[in-house]
Amino acid sequence: MNLYNIKHPEEQVNFAQAVRQGLGKDQGLFFPEIIPHLDNIDALLELPLVERSEKILGALIGDEIPADKLAQLVKNAFTFPAPVEKVADHIYALELFHGPTLAFKDFGGRFMAQALAAVRGDGKITILTATSGDTGAAVAHAFYGLENIDVVILYPKGKISPLQEKLFCTLGGNIRTVAINGDFDDCQALVKQAFDDAELRQAIGLNSANSINISRLLAQVCYYFEAVAQLPKAERENIVVSVPSGNFGNLTAGLIAKTMGLPIKRFIAATNANDTVPRYLSTGEWAPNDTVATLSNAMDVSRPNNWPRVEELFKRNGWALSELHSAAMNDEQTEQTLRAMNEQGYLCEPHGAIAYGVLKADLQPGETGLFLCTAHPAKFKESVERILSTELPLPEALDKHNKLPLLSDEMDNDFATLKAYLLK
Repeated sequence: MNLYNIKHPEEQVNFAQAVRQGLGKDQGLFFPEIIPHLDNIDALLELPLVERSEKILGALIGDEIPADKLAQLVKNAFTFPAPVEKVADHIYALELFHGPTLAFKDFGGRFMAQALAAVRGDGKITILTATSGDTGAAVAHAFYGLENIDVVILYPKGKISPLQEKLFCTLGGNIRTVAINGDFDDCQALVKQAFDDAELRQAIGLNSANSINISRLLAQVCYYFEAVAQLPKAERENIVVSVPSGNFGNLTAGLIAKTMGLPIKRFIAATNANDTVPRYLSTGEWAPNDTVATLSNAMDVSRPNNWPRVEELFKRNGWALSELHSAAMNDEQTEQTLRAMNEQGYLCEPHGAIAYGVLKADLQPGETGLFLCTAHPAKFKESVERILSTELPLPEALDKHNKLPLLSDEMDNDFATLKAYLLK
């Protein structure tokens, strides 16, 4: 598999290098030089998730990882289902929260951990990543206990749900967590500064597990195929997919699936009040505002890292950006949508509610709607209970961590302080 740096196309790497390195020169994102178009999609959709995913990832990665070894990596990573549930007439939910940390990022995080362990070579590795909630838990649990891999996770203090925090800040061992006095964009900027520091990068074997790492992104392609495979065959035409969008890695993975031949008519990027992309698609002006805190905190991102990959895909495929629909919902609209979903018998949380609400408003007659549910409602227990006037039982995965003490350090938004912390 050959990949190039979108900012500097002359910088080219193979899959192993991209996984180990994370980012390219000038913080450029790596992107596959060729995205294969798969033949006989119908036959592929008949396969079970793991077997189908082996073929999808094998087509993307090529022979760089032997087929039997790749098959084992996929089996080790994808140990849980991604069911599709009917929510309304011609509208379905893809539930991506049945993994160990109850969020969609278990797919990418676990596959990245397996891939990095397979291609790492010798030497120290330090995973440095920023999280707005779910990434931290998925990465922490995926890498917990792996030999000679240290993990440092930055998150905005007070801006993720208490249960999200407990899920990844109670592990200890090779997992260190740091509450930054700032917002998610500040955390993400610190990660980028670390990657720009050649001395630091070399000293600690720096890598990132954000969706900027290509291995996470490729793993996410697989569950779009899984979603279509579960839809009734009569409703596989004119599929419209609504993706709750923060850093835009999830949407990028869906666009790669479409590029590979998965029959998706169009995508909708659903955001909260951090609406840089909807405004950009409407006005043509890229004008990020300061990030604001919302009910859907995992989408509290004003400068989405993966947007260059989205534009690269549209350009390479000859698609017009006007084909990408996008809309934002504020917290009041999110609460109203959550209540409406609950009244029709589907329990959701703020991120999925935004994806559903935007989809319902956009869907045209004759189209089948699919929206992504990216986290278990119990991960947002306080807000969901308040909005729905109900009590949610805690799943075991959350309950056991909720009883443990937080092990996080606290730090100001200062790179010199972070660098000293990483080097010690």
